[in-house]
Amino acid sequence: MSTTADAINAVKARFDVKVDEYRGEHRVVVPRDSLTAVMTLLRDVCAYDLLLDVTCVDYLNYRGATDRFGLVYLLANSTTAARLNIRVMLNEPELTVDSVVGLWEGANWMEREVWDMFGINFAGHPDLRRILMPDEFTAHPLRKDYPLQGRGERHNFPSITRDQA
Repeated sequence: MSTTADAINAVKARFDVKVDEYRGEHRVVVPRDSLTAVMTLLRDVCAYDLLLDVTCVDYLNYRGATDRFGLVYLLANSTTAARLNIRVMLNEPELTVDSVVGLWEGANWMEREVWDMFGINFAGHPDLRRILMPDEFTAHPLRKDYPLQGRGERHNFPSITRDQA
């Protein structure tokens, strides 16, 4: 595949997706159940061989939003420099998607970060555990319903003295 348009057409021909474009950037919204198949097609057929990022957007109280979370994958074709934004929309309580670590090993830590900060589960992930917050932490602090001052968790963790740091 030589262009972003070719890749988008290949995905649209096989899957029920929504595509939009803003300022030259293309976004493909993929159903949760089709994620692995779409990502495999993009990697193997369309040559999107580089996973740049996995992140999440919390649309809580966002005007016009119909879904709570947007799981975002940024892909690139390292030969043509074409980029593509893949998005999976999620709502509670169904916050589980398939892991893409089997397609891009680099997704390992990125998926762990999204789980830690937003609470999105990645089925089949080889080591889904906290990466930024302490193991004892029970919340997901980048969710918009998480209080800005926290819930007092900081006071329940053992303090680190200057000699330990």
